Order: sequence, then C-alpha cells, then structure tokens
Amino acid sequence: MPLRRGRVGRPGLIGTIARTAVVAGTATATSNAVNRRGAQRAAEQQAYAQQQAPPPPPQAPPPPPAPSAGDDTVAQLGKLAELHSAGALSDAEFAAAKAKLLG
Repeated sequence: MPLRRGRVGRPGLIGTIARTAVVAGTATATSNAVNRRGAQRAAEQQAYAQQQAPPPPPQAPPPPPAPSAGDDTVAQLGKLAELHSAGALSDAEFAAAKAKLLG
C-alpha cells in the first residue's frame, strides 16, 4: 500500500475559509471577554463609590397644615353633625370634636 500524503503547499479554499472562521471567532470571543471585564470593573467601582458616599441627610418633616378657613370649619362641623345624627358619634364624642374644631 502506497502511503498517500495530503496536499502540500497553500491551503485550498475550504482551508482558507476555515482559518478565517477560527481567527474571526477568536477575535469575537476576546472582544466579548474584554467588554465583560470592563463592565464588571465599572460595576465594582460604582459599588465602591456608593459605599464610600456619605448617607443622604434626613428629610425635613412636612410643614404643619395651614389653619382651616371658615368655610372648611363649617364643612367639618357639618360632617360631625352627620356622623352624630347617624349614631356613629355619641353626644360626648360630638361635643369633644366640636370643641376641638372651634377651639
């Protein structure tokens, strides 16, 4: 049996296409790895910066409600009267709420 040797010299079309595919695939994989590593470093730096930042100052409490106007007081007294007539408020509760509203 004679020993048959493969093609000697430059690779054929299939060999060139295969080599190009390997080079392109390697370049893509390397580029993706570099991009992932950069994103990971950026995330680590951001997390470190957040840890080092001082906590935000506490928020100021909301301002107290403005004193009620005359129309508002009348409306509230009307609601109290409705609740009292419906039986939701006793006489003592109605009197205390009315005194608080007017006083």
